[in-house]
Amino acid sequence: MPIVLSLGLFALSIWAISSELHQHQPGDILRSIGEISAWALAGAIALTALNYAFLTGYDTLAARFVRQPLPYAKTALVAAISYGISNSVGLALLSGSAIRYRFYTAWGLSPGKIAQIIAFCNLSFWLGLFAVGGLVFTVEPLSVPSLLHLPFQTAHPLGILFLAITVAYLWLTTLSRRSINIRGRVLPHLPPGLALSQIAITSCDWALAAAVLYTLLPAHPDLSYGIFFGSYLLAQIAGVISNVPGGLGVFETVLILLISPPIPSDQLLGALLVYRLVYYFLPLLVGVGLLALYELRRRRHRVKGIKLS
Repeated sequence: MPIVLSLGLFALSIWAISSELHQHQPGDILRSIGEISAWALAGAIALTALNYAFLTGYDTLAARFVRQPLPYAKTALVAAISYGISNSVGLALLSGSAIRYRFYTAWGLSPGKIAQIIAFCNLSFWLGLFAVGGLVFTVEPLSVPSLLHLPFQTAHPLGILFLAITVAYLWLTTLSRRSINIRGRVLPHLPPGLALSQIAITSCDWALAAAVLYTLLPAHPDLSYGIFFGSYLLAQIAGVISNVPGGLGVFETVLILLISPPIPSDQLLGALLVYRLVYYFLPLLVGVGLLALYELRRRRHRVKGIKLS
C-alpha cells in the first residue's frame, strides 16, 4: 500500500508540474533562472555549506550518546557523505545506514552502537521537523492543499500536534531514565542537555535548508520568510511521506500550490531547478567524491599493510 501511495503521489505531481510547464515557454523558465543574481546564487551555496556544517552535528551528538567519542573530523566525514548521498537518492534510512555502517565498523564500533547512532540520527531528523513545524504551523496556519488528502484544511492542528510531541519528548527525557518501547520501536533515553542540543541543531538544519531556496526566490512583500518556511516544511513533509527520492516532483508540486501566487510559477520553477542543483546535486557530488577518496586511500593502505583508522 505505501508503494501504491508513493507512485500515486509521484504520478499526480508529475501531472501537476507538466500542467504548469505547458503554461510557459521553456525560454520563460530559462529567463527566470538567468534573473537569479550572482549574489543570490553565492548566498544559496554558502547557506548550503552552513547547513551541512549543522548536519555534521547529528553524528557528533550520536557519538556522544553512545559514549564512543570520535574526532569531529570522522563524524563530519560520515555525515557529509551519508546526507549528501541519501538526500538525493532517497530511502535515507537504507542508504544513510549503509554508509554509516561501512565507516563505523571500520573504526571499531560494535553493530549495537552503530544501530543506536542510526536510530539517534533518524530520531533527530523528525524531532527537528516537529519542533520547527510545531512553532511555524501554529503561528502561520497556512492552508493545506487537497493533494495531500489530510483531514484538516489548515496546518494549525498539525502545529499543535508537533508541539505536543516535542514537549512530550523533552518531558520524557527529564523524568525517565530508560529507553521507551513504542510498538516495537525503541525511543532512546537522552540526558535533557543532549536532547535540547539535538533539537537546537536539527531545527537550525531545517531553517537553513529553507533559507537556501528562499534566497533564490525573487523578493515579494507578500512572502516573508516565516510564511515561506511553513510552505517549505509542508512540501518537505509531503516529499518524505511520498518516499520518492529527494521528494522529486512532490515537493515542487506542493510549493507551487502554496506560493504561486504570489511568486509567478515560471520564476518559482526556475528557482526550484537551481535549488535542486545547489542543495542536492552539489552535495551529492561532494559526498560521492569524498567516499571515493576514502575508499581509494583505504585500498592503498591495505596494499601497504597499514591499518586506516
